[in-house]
Amino acid sequence: MAKHKFTAALVQMSSTNQMAENIVSAEAMIREAAAGGAHLILTPEMTTLMESDGRSLREKIFTEDTDPALPVFLGLAQELGLWLVIGSMAIKTADGSIANRCYMLSPEGRITARYDKIHMFDVNLPGGVTYRESRSYRPGQQAVMAKTPWGPLGLSICYDLRFAGLYRKLARGGAGMLSIPAAFTAETGAAHWHILLRARAIENGAFVMAPAQTGCHESASGEIRKTYGHSLFVDPWGNIIDDGGAGAGITLAEIDLSLVDKARSRIPSLSHDRPYEMKS
Repeated sequence: MAKHKFTAALVQMSSTNQMAENIVSAEAMIREAAAGGAHLILTPEMTTLMESDGRSLREKIFTEDTDPALPVFLGLAQELGLWLVIGSMAIKTADGSIANRCYMLSPEGRITARYDKIHMFDVNLPGGVTYRESRSYRPGQQAVMAKTPWGPLGLSICYDLRFAGLYRKLARGGAGMLSIPAAFTAETGAAHWHILLRARAIENGAFVMAPAQTGCHESASGEIRKTYGHSLFVDPWGNIIDDGGAGAGITLAEIDLSLVDKARSRIPSLSHDRPYEMKS
């Protein structure tokens, strides 16, 4: 394997509000991706629990030190000898709040990076559908790049996708790869998912890796949330390498990081950013 080339895999899940079920599903799909030759595997937002009912969410989650999923995923990374991005998990924090947290796990079975979702999905959609992520979660404060053998990977989660400045900061910090695990709603996904992912890749000359939730997810209150799926690999020129479609499954792609330098040399916009002020 050339230093600038490796195989990555996106795990597309239809997670439920039962953590034990999701751990079993995620493990099986990670093993499948590893058997397919993946060196880096990424799972979607809320890999271990899709629960929109705030009270039930608090009853079902754990602190980082006591969460039953993390030892399983750390053991898998070590056993399979690969890098593993757990797109996000709901984690109780020391101050009693909840973080929507992404983890980078190394082949040595260690947590090498953590990222807490910065932008909260608080929206009113047509048809009376309302989401208030800030009712349950507290936002993160820091952009994070995870080290890999192939270079820095910029971490983000779902709604972050709509905030281009975060990805600009990551790209200017050296990230040639951007991780965007998500649980996009079916409606907004159909309208914006492909466009926004391609835009983030093009404007930063970076690979985008976006594992997604898909299907219907029932909460303890009986509410049904529908997610869009279509996990995507996008190259630094904005070409879609592969699309995971609407069903749960694994998407594999060869990542050739020489394409990052090629794209950035053709359109060197990262070096053309200029400070400016707004005049009213």
